[in-house]
Amino acid sequence: QVHLVESGGGLVQAGGSLRVSCTAPESTFKHYAIGWFRQAPGKEREFVSAINWSGGSTDYGASVKGRFAISRDIAKNTVYLQMDSLQPEDTAVYSCAAVIGYGLFTHADMYDHWGQGTQVTVSS
Repeated sequence: QVHLVESGGGLVQAGGSLRVSCTAPESTFKHYAIGWFRQAPGKEREFVSAINWSGGSTDYGASVKGRFAISRDIAKNTVYLQMDSLQPEDTAVYSCAAVIGYGLFTHADMYDHWGQGTQVTVSS
């Protein structure tokens, strides 16, 4: 069991950058693969990015590839999502999710634990 907490969301102008973080107090966090998903009002939840337990493998959704970068700091028990060249269509609630395992998981239903989410708003 891990209790995920996201932070770092906010309001940014188009073309700007934000970094959101996902952390948990449990030391077992390092054994979990982490995914980021987003959901905008009236839209389905969308896969953004994923990282495996070691940080050695990553994946990205097509709409963010080349603009977003996921990483993890095992010592800080934190996964980061660096978001650059943000556009209004990136506006959504961003949530991190965790599942224990060695793989890389890109589907929401593969994850067992979810954070509350953090709002990212990009103005034009």
